[in-house]
Amino acid sequence: MTLRQLLRPDWLLERTLVELPLQELLDRGIAALVLDVDRTLLPRRQASLPESMRRWLEQARQQLPIHLFSNNPSRQRIGRVAEELGVPFTTSAGKPRRTALRRVLAELDLPAHQVALIGDRLFTDVIAGNRLGLFTVLVKPIDPLGQPCQRDRLQRLELRLAHWVGTSLG
Repeated sequence: MTLRQLLRPDWLLERTLVELPLQELLDRGIAALVLDVDRTLLPRRQASLPESMRRWLEQARQQLPIHLFSNNPSRQRIGRVAEELGVPFTTSAGKPRRTALRRVLAELDLPAHQVALIGDRLFTDVIAGNRLGLFTVLVKPIDPLGQPCQRDRLQRLELRLAHWVGTSLG
């Protein structure tokens, strides 16, 4: 797989996770969700979910298995959210490495193409998912109020770098 392919999400959502229509994932044959945590579910340095995110996750959990998957080493912070939702979690995942993600796929016992990896970072979330054939979704990161970050320099930089290497994102 080329770098261009690794950096291309299957779905570039120009909105946050709470605006992702679950039915569209179900219609695409998605049977489970692996969700990044920092800036996808939780604002930076916060440990409580914005209410809109909590509602979206509860609705999603009723329809699909969910696994929280974070490079963050804080078992306490990520574990608190996972416990609140009643879902399994992985910390210190090492994205874009595949080892921890392979364990999650084995636990889900589903073909990779039926699992969506959703996150806010091209160079960790999208690459990790694409390396194993998951359906990858890039969402906008959230701010402390749970709204889309207006000045997210990191995602903008990653998108520019992907464009620079010739990745078609749109």
